[in-house]
Amino acid sequence: MTRQYFGTDGIRGRTNAGVMTAATAMKVGQAAGTYFLRGKHRHRVVIGKDTRLSGYMMENALVAGFTSVGMDVVMTGPLPTPAIAMLTREMRADLGVMISASHNPYEDNGIKLFGPDGYKLSDKAEAAIEKLMAGKIALAASADIGRARRVDDARGRYIHAVKASLPDAVRLDGLKIVVDCANGAAYQVTPSALWELGAEVVAIGVEPNGVNINDRVGSTSLEAIKARVVEEKADVGIALDGDADRLIVVDEKGQAVDGDQIMALIGSQWAAQGRLKGGCVVATVMSNLGLERFLAGQGIGLCRTTVGDRYVLEAMREKGCNVGGEQSGHMILADHATTGDGTIAALQVLAALVKAKRPASEVLHLFDPVPQLLRNVRFAGGQPLKQAAVKRSIADAEKSLNGKGRLVIRPSGTEPVIRVMAEGDDAAEVEAAVASICAAVEKAAA
Repeated sequence: MTRQYFGTDGIRGRTNAGVMTAATAMKVGQAAGTYFLRGKHRHRVVIGKDTRLSGYMMENALVAGFTSVGMDVVMTGPLPTPAIAMLTREMRADLGVMISASHNPYEDNGIKLFGPDGYKLSDKAEAAIEKLMAGKIALAASADIGRARRVDDARGRYIHAVKASLPDAVRLDGLKIVVDCANGAAYQVTPSALWELGAEVVAIGVEPNGVNINDRVGSTSLEAIKARVVEEKADVGIALDGDADRLIVVDEKGQAVDGDQIMALIGSQWAAQGRLKGGCVVATVMSNLGLERFLAGQGIGLCRTTVGDRYVLEAMREKGCNVGGEQSGHMILADHATTGDGTIAALQVLAALVKAKRPASEVLHLFDPVPQLLRNVRFAGGQPLKQAAVKRSIADAEKSLNGKGRLVIRPSGTEPVIRVMAEGDDAAEVEAAVASICAAVEKAAA
């Protein structure tokens, strides 16, 4: 069944355009609330958000939807996505909702849903909610309408949980850390957690005004933190995205350390400590071949999934793994969280620096990535990947790589683009493969 609302990471789009409207949010609240009305207890939903201007509108619409079907609402205000997953479990709520479009600009917003166990909903559950949205939803009797309240201690609860992911003996004294919170959901909690652990903290991206989330700051715009790390002579930089579920690290020289290097570090260290479960690290098809080769050299497998942290997590649960993530910085450490958590992953990196007593540039660059090139081709409609000419171009590119590289071509789950990625030992062959496929896709989409 074709989905009208849910994509690879909940519902997302431009606010007051398409599906991302207050009317949609209220309908989601009514449908999701109805879906989770199970049993005779008083039902509860936890709602958090990032710092976008439209968050107020979406929050109020969701509250109206949930309360109208008889579900009580607990609002936390701005908090990271993983904090909402954690609070949903802690507060014995029936579901959790995060209002965020992650790394997208402020004009966009989104709705992510978590079940009572703190995990993102399955495709089956999202399909059931969409079906309810398409029909007439029974409203609660006047006496059974839900109540709404705000909680004041949500930030403190999350900071405590984050710190608890490290052994009590680990302190960050002596580390000077630049942290970039993208003017987003973590602008209060992450700097506070690092300071409480003893670090000297230089915080940027901590002045949200509703329209500056991810604007030239954060994990998808690293120029500011790279420059600040060098300027401050800091030991390391920590860059989060708008909802703080992804992490990119910057070493003392101002060089970026992506999700693949972070997975290599955590996976190999946990394996050496006997903590790695499942015998492998779980990543997506976009992770660099260099990561796979590095892990193999450590006796660790790499299990690949389709793109999307939810699919990484599904594979982790199926295989019993506790380390997974994406090259883009989503880090899932299942011993500590039920979804990607940039702050918890950052603490594991910082703990490794403390233990090693060596510069970040030495500790965090564990392998040389093979040449990899990713290009996006925008299209207006249709299915260009099914065109014969595009199929021929892909087949020719695979033949040219001749087993010495990989090719990944996929439509985006969040926007109308085809992502074309190739990697291999020969940079010229990689570039030629991507160029030929992109040209064929562009011609087919014209």
